[in-house]
Amino acid sequence: MKFKKSLAILMALALPMAAEAHRFWVLPAATVLSGDDPWVTVDAAVSNDIFYFNHFPLKAHFLTVVKPGRSNGEMLNVSEGKHRTTFDLNLTEEGTYKVLMDSSGLRASWETEDGQRKFWPGRGEKPEPGDFEKKVPKQAKNLKVSHSSTKLEAFITAGKPTDTVLALNNQGLEMKASIHPNDLFTGEAVELQFFMDGDAVEGVELVIIPDGMRYRDSQEAIELTTDSNGKVSVEWPHAGRYWLEAEYEDDKAKAPATTRSGKYIATLEVLPQ
Repeated sequence: MKFKKSLAILMALALPMAAEAHRFWVLPAATVLSGDDPWVTVDAAVSNDIFYFNHFPLKAHFLTVVKPGRSNGEMLNVSEGKHRTTFDLNLTEEGTYKVLMDSSGLRASWETEDGQRKFWPGRGEKPEPGDFEKKVPKQAKNLKVSHSSTKLEAFITAGKPTDTVLALNNQGLEMKASIHPNDLFTGEAVELQFFMDGDAVEGVELVIIPDGMRYRDSQEAIELTTDSNGKVSVEWPHAGRYWLEAEYEDDKAKAPATTRSGKYIATLEVLPQ
């Protein structure tokens, strides 16, 4: 069942992400809360401009809420509109929560004998286990098989930050920060390290864009590439919310794939000193 859901998510995201301008994200109204009964509202969308609702919603069933103790949380008051999905979280446990989207699956392309280009899965197709073996010819002309993964994360802390939900699962492209994601401040550099299937990797390309790009002449993007230890250092130019996207590809895939690629996306909030 998990296999089917992961591939369905991957295919659902493939079409909107085909256009470079379309980015997907989740945006908590706040990332650090306190009090006896904290609640937070979260928006989820795909849009041209960062944190601006102008394309279509990122559906709630693609997302999972992980509580500080690693059990699943519940999305309350879910509403899907034309341009965004909105839901509430009641933070009943002290510590750090994670809103997560995690998907992966195989993709293939080849040419028929008469020169037509074929793709699997097709547009709108939801693969079932065993479909790859049934629908992708083993000896096709110019056959290319890749394994793709996408991970999206946002972190919300009630009370004291905790690290349980930050643990890596060694699948796809993942990020480890030297400072807790809900403890970021201006004037304090953070070291980010990226892993592909559990191994630190060089050459991960990052773009970090601050909120408010709709009202600027430029994106003010921070562009970085990881070193031989999979690390980059980030200094935040000002307080606010940031959208981070990292991408990586190599030829170390497991058969039947010949290439593997990973995408990692996070929403981060940086507070003033």
